[in-house]
Amino acid sequence: LKRLGNPQDKFRVIHVAGTNGKGSTCAFITSVLREAGYSCGLFTSPHLVEINERFQINEEVIDDDTFLCAFEKVKKLSDELVAEGSYHPTYFETLLLMGMVIFAEAGVDYVTLETGLGGRLDATTAVEDPAACVITSISLDHMQYLGNTVSEIAGEKAGIMVPGVPVIYDGNDPDAAVVMRENAEKLGCPYYELKREDTEIHKITKDGIRFSLKDETYGDTVFDIPFIARYQVMNAALAVKTIQVLEDQIPVSLEALKAGMAKTRWQGRMETVLPGVIVDGAHNEDGVEKFVETAEHFQKEFPLTLLFSAVDDKDYTDMIRTICTRIRFRHVIVTQVGGYRKVPVEELAEIFREDGVPEVEAIEDVPAAFERAVKEKGEDGMLFCVGSLYLVGEIKAVIRRKKL
Repeated sequence: LKRLGNPQDKFRVIHVAGTNGKGSTCAFITSVLREAGYSCGLFTSPHLVEINERFQINEEVIDDDTFLCAFEKVKKLSDELVAEGSYHPTYFETLLLMGMVIFAEAGVDYVTLETGLGGRLDATTAVEDPAACVITSISLDHMQYLGNTVSEIAGEKAGIMVPGVPVIYDGNDPDAAVVMRENAEKLGCPYYELKREDTEIHKITKDGIRFSLKDETYGDTVFDIPFIARYQVMNAALAVKTIQVLEDQIPVSLEALKAGMAKTRWQGRMETVLPGVIVDGAHNEDGVEKFVETAEHFQKEFPLTLLFSAVDDKDYTDMIRTICTRIRFRHVIVTQVGGYRKVPVEELAEIFREDGVPEVEAIEDVPAAFERAVKEKGEDGMLFCVGSLYLVGEIKAVIRRKKL
């Protein structure tokens, strides 16, 4: 970064870590800042269809020319480093360096920066002076890198904290909350813990959720978010709290806050892509639990169809078991994604059958599987497409092609 002229010093950063909900929380914060009239960059991962999605300026994905220009700058530096006997930046480091160049050249005021893996050793911690650090829910994922317990993983995520910089975190898991508090106190960080009981859900419909924050600042203010999953309320609350904590540095009116929350867009997380068709990249234990919670709410009103796929480094047997224990589907279709990490469709279908689903179809080709699933949904039902971000990406690519 120093060799690139310290582009990260040309804007303020809100740094976001966590197991689930990082991207959504980043999207809420960015949408609110945009509504308040600030120019914003957004750096997230992974992408669903095109790599450009990882970089947004004022909520628009960057174009190919901007991407290529930044890549060439970073590639030139990488070649110089290798020639000097240093090392070539990793894939993620290259993307982070590109992001910092892109946002500096665009002249943005703020960047919402999502960590990659973990926090303590994450490349994003090269940004040393964030305005705030936000840590979303912590659960067991990437255990081969981050640790075998929630406390160990929380310790890695807490590694983004910077002395004296405010920390806003999800305190629902008591083990994770203890780690967050201890780290914040050790570093002299003002810290703000949020739990589910700090929020009140007023209404959940097919169009979104109305909720309020039990907070002196906002009193009876009701926020609308355009997502149907209950877990998004926690991510939204973290975003609201972050804006509140930063009000002296970054003034945002209540009108802009409410409008920004209501207009937030985020791909692949309980996202409605067509009427009655929802895609969700849930691919770990916590993500699947949250998906099931949402589907349980809607199965009271609508017949449900499921399109499912998974990759082989996820515990797909447990995922399927959790889903089938609590949700009744009119029809299940399984398909294949992930290249060399794919799980054969017949293997997935067999697990669903063992778990008592009578109507299971196996279709290897994703576009054909999606078309079949939409047909099975019918006029009266809802279709959930779940199990992998690869599946979400391929479905969105299919929809995009059809619109073209």
